[in-house]
Amino acid sequence: MTDGADNLLRPRELAGQLAAGGRLDVALAELRQLERQGHPEEAAAGFEALARAWGQGSQLLRAIVACKELLRLEPGHTRTQAFIANLYARYPVQPQEGAADQVSAELELLPEREDPVAVPLFSMLCRDAFVALLEAVEVRTYVSGQPVMREGDPGASMFFMVEGRGDVWRLLEARGPQEGPVVEGGVFGEMALVTEGPRLCTVMPSVPSVLLELPRARMLELSRKHPLVERVVQAFCRKRAADNLLRTHPIFSPLRLEQRRALAREFQLQRVAAGTTLLTAGTMGDALYLLLRGRCTPYHMHPDGKETPYPVLREGDVFGEISLLMGKPVTAMVRADVPSVLLRLDRSAFEKHIFSQPGMRDALMKIGTERLQRTARLLGDR
Repeated sequence: MTDGADNLLRPRELAGQLAAGGRLDVALAELRQLERQGHPEEAAAGFEALARAWGQGSQLLRAIVACKELLRLEPGHTRTQAFIANLYARYPVQPQEGAADQVSAELELLPEREDPVAVPLFSMLCRDAFVALLEAVEVRTYVSGQPVMREGDPGASMFFMVEGRGDVWRLLEARGPQEGPVVEGGVFGEMALVTEGPRLCTVMPSVPSVLLELPRARMLELSRKHPLVERVVQAFCRKRAADNLLRTHPIFSPLRLEQRRALAREFQLQRVAAGTTLLTAGTMGDALYLLLRGRCTPYHMHPDGKETPYPVLREGDVFGEISLLMGKPVTAMVRADVPSVLLRLDRSAFEKHIFSQPGMRDALMKIGTERLQRTARLLGDR
């Protein structure tokens, strides 16, 4: 390097070439090598140029990783975070408290599948909250076969797959495989931001991968200063769970995309304490439930007070639909065994969206009949 102009030109040219190549791992290696060779200022200039190029090129997650590397070298840096926030943050300033419904409604318009351009936890924020969240996430790199998280371990953070691929396994309690791998732009582990509990699956990279991690403790800290962060997290988790249920469960799979989106808006995220009664035998059911986290036990209460338990309900199980479908009182009690998180669909929404669909009604009737027959067999064996 011969003069100051070259000192700026070279890393920016290098960053432009790396950004055009699109490989994050290669870009990080090149600029970190420049740092190790004793040129931290040039490496920082390269990371800044890389972050701006990827930000303008609709590659938000890569831009965030480059910005995090820049902040590692220049902790007091601010302009690049602000530049990216101006590109992606939906709101100039934090919306008023009464705008929570608007935020949730706008979130519903984002794609069902992950999109590296519109990452909801970032793109639904105001600029200040966006910058704070960018600074809170942590860059993680994994080699092939190194688990990002393990099924059954305590969950305390969520992840964004920036580059690479993660195979998903669900092996405990014979819960079976997932529908597919986590690919670029994918988000996983998000329920750990809204509730404590064990991981529901193992995610194992099949190739070297770069991820961003958001710990629950950092999210809660952010939310005290930027309440919009918590609102967006809650809405995002509810939408993701509802989308997954409506896309994969046989009850709802016949619905068209527009119908699924309309129905998804009706679900509410609900937390309950251990011991909470969710369904009471003999009363009319008022909702359908999807168990997201926790464990619930359905049971028959005999006149003498003795309880006959049925098979335990676990994550992914749906209950309460028989009473809604058949217009009859609930046949079994359901109690939360541990603190649990559920999606709740009110009777009115169920009737509005389900009863108008003949195929849906038939599918629910079949499931309802099977459950009634199972209940009868269990009672007959006791």
